[in-house]
Amino acid sequence: MKRRDFIKKTPIATGGLFFIPQFIQAFSQSAKKLFSHKKLVIIQLKGGNDGLNTIVPFRNDIYYQKRQNIAISKSELIKLNDEVGLHSKLAPLKILYDKGYLSIINNVGYPNPNRSHFRSTDIWQTASNSNEYLQSGWVGRFLDMTSSQPYHAIEVDESLSLMLKGNQQNGLAITNPKLFYQSLRQPFFSDVLQNYDDTHLSEHNLGYLYNTMINAKSSAKYIYEKSSAKSTNKSYPQNVFGKQLKTIADFINSGLDTQIYYAALTGFDTHVNQVNKQSRLLETYAESISCFVDDLKDQNTFEDTLILTFSEFGRRVQQNAANGTDHGAANNVFVIGKKLRQSGIYNELSRLDNLDSNGDLKYTIDFREVYATILDKWLEVDDRKILNKSFSKLSFI
Repeated sequence: MKRRDFIKKTPIATGGLFFIPQFIQAFSQSAKKLFSHKKLVIIQLKGGNDGLNTIVPFRNDIYYQKRQNIAISKSELIKLNDEVGLHSKLAPLKILYDKGYLSIINNVGYPNPNRSHFRSTDIWQTASNSNEYLQSGWVGRFLDMTSSQPYHAIEVDESLSLMLKGNQQNGLAITNPKLFYQSLRQPFFSDVLQNYDDTHLSEHNLGYLYNTMINAKSSAKYIYEKSSAKSTNKSYPQNVFGKQLKTIADFINSGLDTQIYYAALTGFDTHVNQVNKQSRLLETYAESISCFVDDLKDQNTFEDTLILTFSEFGRRVQQNAANGTDHGAANNVFVIGKKLRQSGIYNELSRLDNLDSNGDLKYTIDFREVYATILDKWLEVDDRKILNKSFSKLSFI
């Protein structure tokens, strides 16, 4: 029985799964198989990474005509095939590419794209249409369907993004498990929990807040005790992103019962002097990812981990007057894992002589097709219920 089928046949309530007696034995015997705890690590390149200078069509004259000051010459690229090359600062990804651990999906976007950072990020995080406003994220809805514990989805940040907020269940935002645990042991929280009055809280609609506090406190204890048992000795890059990935690696390698992690690398809004700025950021990304993958491989956890990297939009094909690029639409997505069915260049780049009315690359793959594929084939849940619609499945896993 697959996980999605087990969930369908098991009673579900707001607080999680209620197992009536006849299900308990079956669940105990099947839990390890059903809940294999495959990991999904989601990374956002915030600001709108310029995908056209990341995966470069060096054989295309239009690329060089429209980017006379910022185009990357063929000699500076890492050649992937006869048509496209990888930005030189992504050399660590070429190693993953050669091993069959990287799938590059081009022209990923959605109909009627929005070029606002905030709005487009919301669209990607909620899996909504461009004219639809949802109050829950697609990972949050995954928690609603599958989980009774908030620590099953963790964002390594100070605050929780919309992506991890569900209708009944939210994930957790954590940067330091020890500090998170200690903060919830303060006298204030203990006093509130000890003086809980169900009638009083219900009158003021505070029951939800109380339950959230209870869940957070128990989660903090579990995460701290579980993750403190094992810490990597790998030397990650000394930057915020490197530290985020180190924390996630510690969580995964400790056997933490978490399925989805979320982290971000900021700074990709390259309107001015793009070349050097993007180079530094791509180097940070590639070095940290390489260390992260090596860490997981050393602990035999890479096989059950899938890494998805996206940006809220790409950039315009035409460079601007400030040697940068402005907000665009379709972009490339990276999927990294040991169990890829189709690695390498997944699909051809969009044509540069057939742009949309704003001068942007046309999308050929809806980003929700990527989500649907991961939900269905990797996490083994009903993607239609989480995404509120049926989307075609891709073949990268």
